[in-house]
Amino acid sequence: MNKPFITALIVLCSLLSTNLFAQEFEIKGSVVDKTDKTPLESATVYLQTLKDSTLITYTISDRNGKFELAGRTKQKEANLFITYTGFKLYQQKITLDKSVIMLPQIGMELASDELDAVQLVAVRAPITVKKDTLEFNADSFKTRPDATVEDLIKQLPGVEVDSDGKIRVNGKEVNKILVNGKPFFGDDPNIATKNLTKEIVDKIQVTTTKSEAEEFTGKKGTGEEQTINIELKEDQNKGFFGRATVSGGTDERYAISGIGNYFNDKQRVSVLASKNNINSSGFSFDEIYDMMGSTANSISRNSNGQFSINGQSFGGGEGITTTTNGGMSFVDEYKDKTEVVADYFYSRADSENESRVNRENILPDGRFFTNSSSTFLNRNDNHRANAELQFEIDSTFKIIVRPNYQFTEGENFSSRTEESLDEDGNLINTGVSQDLTESERRNFRGDIDIIKKFGSKGAFLRVGTNGNFINNTSENFLNTTNEIFGTTPFVETRDQLTDTESKQNNISADIEYRIPLKEKLFLDIEYRYSNRRERNDRRVFDFDNTTNEYDDFNESLSSDLEVNFQTHLPRIGINYETEKLYLSFNTGLFFSELENEEFIQNTSFRSTFSDININSYMNYRIKQGMSIYFNYNTRTQAPSAQQLQPVANVSNPLNITVGNPNLNREFSHNMYANFNNYDFKTRSGFFFYLSAGFTNDQVVPVSVTDENRIRTTTYTNVDGIVRTNGGGSFSKTVKKDSTSLRYSIGMYGNYNKNFNFSNGVKFSTTRSGFTPNIRLNYNYKELLEIEPQYSVRFNTTRYSLDNLENETFQAHTVGLKTTTFWPKKVVFGNDLRYTYQTNVAPGFERSSLFWNMSLGLKILNDKGTIKLTAYDILDQNINTRRTVTADFIQDSQSTVLQRYFMLGFTYKLSKVGGKKNNFEVF
Repeated sequence: MNKPFITALIVLCSLLSTNLFAQEFEIKGSVVDKTDKTPLESATVYLQTLKDSTLITYTISDRNGKFELAGRTKQKEANLFITYTGFKLYQQKITLDKSVIMLPQIGMELASDELDAVQLVAVRAPITVKKDTLEFNADSFKTRPDATVEDLIKQLPGVEVDSDGKIRVNGKEVNKILVNGKPFFGDDPNIATKNLTKEIVDKIQVTTTKSEAEEFTGKKGTGEEQTINIELKEDQNKGFFGRATVSGGTDERYAISGIGNYFNDKQRVSVLASKNNINSSGFSFDEIYDMMGSTANSISRNSNGQFSINGQSFGGGEGITTTTNGGMSFVDEYKDKTEVVADYFYSRADSENESRVNRENILPDGRFFTNSSSTFLNRNDNHRANAELQFEIDSTFKIIVRPNYQFTEGENFSSRTEESLDEDGNLINTGVSQDLTESERRNFRGDIDIIKKFGSKGAFLRVGTNGNFINNTSENFLNTTNEIFGTTPFVETRDQLTDTESKQNNISADIEYRIPLKEKLFLDIEYRYSNRRERNDRRVFDFDNTTNEYDDFNESLSSDLEVNFQTHLPRIGINYETEKLYLSFNTGLFFSELENEEFIQNTSFRSTFSDININSYMNYRIKQGMSIYFNYNTRTQAPSAQQLQPVANVSNPLNITVGNPNLNREFSHNMYANFNNYDFKTRSGFFFYLSAGFTNDQVVPVSVTDENRIRTTTYTNVDGIVRTNGGGSFSKTVKKDSTSLRYSIGMYGNYNKNFNFSNGVKFSTTRSGFTPNIRLNYNYKELLEIEPQYSVRFNTTRYSLDNLENETFQAHTVGLKTTTFWPKKVVFGNDLRYTYQTNVAPGFERSSLFWNMSLGLKILNDKGTIKLTAYDILDQNINTRRTVTADFIQDSQSTVLQRYFMLGFTYKLSKVGGKKNNFEVF
């Protein structure tokens, strides 16, 4: 099935590329400094129409100053422009009467006065290179009039945006979105890109993500992630815009949402709120399929009723979830250079779910099967407040304070029935349980950075402190009945209350001093201290039939554990930083001490370790658009309190867990390499990455299953854990006037080796996966957009035990999205996704065709939109999943959101730049 589909897509790419977008002209030349004939690398060369200055094509000069402009257009003549920072604008009329046009060497003159600067501003280049920053002129990239910032970003060279809104630039993931250099509701890209319109944007800047300390000191960023900064037009940076949506549908489905933004130069206030029962976060109002939850087609989330955006809980989950959200964000910068960023979020998720699980449990000498069904009812409330205050005392001294407070309150109920059978289908045991947990979590975190720069050669001193204080309390009521069959059958019941209070205090401090050795070469001296102190007090009480109270203390299941993990890290490093090459090698000795004491069971353990700590980075920009990156580091991780706590957790009496107080710390080696290349001439890009990790003293489970198939699990340390993953992608955009085709072909894979213990036998498990995919995007004059895609995932699990069979399965996904923007004011969208899974257990659905549809009509002078949406038209949405681990193979299926129809109305209001504007973000 997959081969014909891939073949058809490749043929379609070939036909459209060779026939519709055949190259018609090519302009070759070189650009130099007119004074000394030095080649100018990264000069912007672009072609515009004479009539209305529409951008035809553009490119960037290479290290030798050479450039090639290639494209196809109906124009007979065009204006050629060349811009380079610090030089006068170069302009020349070109007659496009030859397939190849050779230009003589072009000499650029230095800009000398304000008139030259005005000319450069008046004629803006589509793309400008400023050291490590790419800057795109928003007006140079044509989109439909109602486009969002996300629509604009999709048009930028080397940028890809997937169906979930995740952005990559030349293969590097964007992890931060700024507006005018400041956060917009945290760092979540979706809120900014989906709710700001293209017409208010002046330029888009892309650069390597840096911390505030790195920005202030000028130190190079050490990561691969990218930051996008959205600069608003100066005359659009004052005013208000917002929207509100109300929708109702069949099966009592509804969605209400709204957002408002007030800008006043450097001050910004934003407010948002939503409520719905369609498993939506409520903030992607402008998506064609937003009101039907298109970003979660599989509806595959945690069964605890929560999901998160940017670390913030926003409800959701398997099953049906009613989500309520509200938040406010404030940004301002004062005359004394004090900057304030603050936000508050509230979210609530009420979810209900039913699930069915079939599990094949693997033992060294055989296997048995477990079937279970569960019902979940969950409620979670979350409050989060953040702030960041920056005090710039002078140009060399800065203080940054970041407080954070989060409060979570939850009530979670579950009921479960379970049975275990042997290989012949004979019943081994059955279990029935009910579980009610009420919990509260308080988390306060505070960071302070004090930075002082010395001189102009890059010397600085940074002192940082961090405190994270967590307090969890919970009450758990557990009622279970388990019947064991076999030679000595018996019935076991439990009716217990578990009262838990855990506290975790994390304190750290670090000091960093940079000494310039010579130009671009620095010596870094650093010391870090951290202390994690954790107290977990778990008291179990059995129900007393005499007093009708939970007052019978169960000492054997209770625990009061204190864990103290303390580290010291003195470190020294050499850093070499130029515009093209960044080399960094830091090494030190990591001293750690792990202590734990159990007060009820009267046990204690203490261990000390000393490990080499290495952090090394290399980033080399071979040329504009092409770079290679590598890092290697070591990491030390202490076990958690739950892994150390030496008492039985019987919340599931058929699967009991017991901690091991004698665990060691984990020590791992990690490597990552990345190569990416984007060719502005051909509008094509390629990236490849490889990541590997090797861990010694990895904490792994040790399971023993008795003759009644009751499993008891504890933990131990093993060496030789291997984790690798890698992938690559090639993408290309071909364009003729206002019609474009973009396609990408990618391949991703992983290989992991783990060790496990079952009934005293140690064995290894290797898991490998390989996922090729292809994706196209065809846009015809902003009237029609077609997005087909296909991916297949191959998974293989191999066991070292001879009696265990290897497991292989595949998962195919075929998708097609179409959107039409015709007739005028009408938007019609379809989203189809077909999934097929092999090796699914009998009784579980292995395939489904998921189809969403939407029809929107703009009214009230484009201020209002009426939208009719249909979710899961064919009523085939399923949530079947196969999970393969070292000791079990599991198929599961749970409640999902199924077919409904919804009618909604959205109203948009704005007053920006002193005039009213209609913002329709669709």
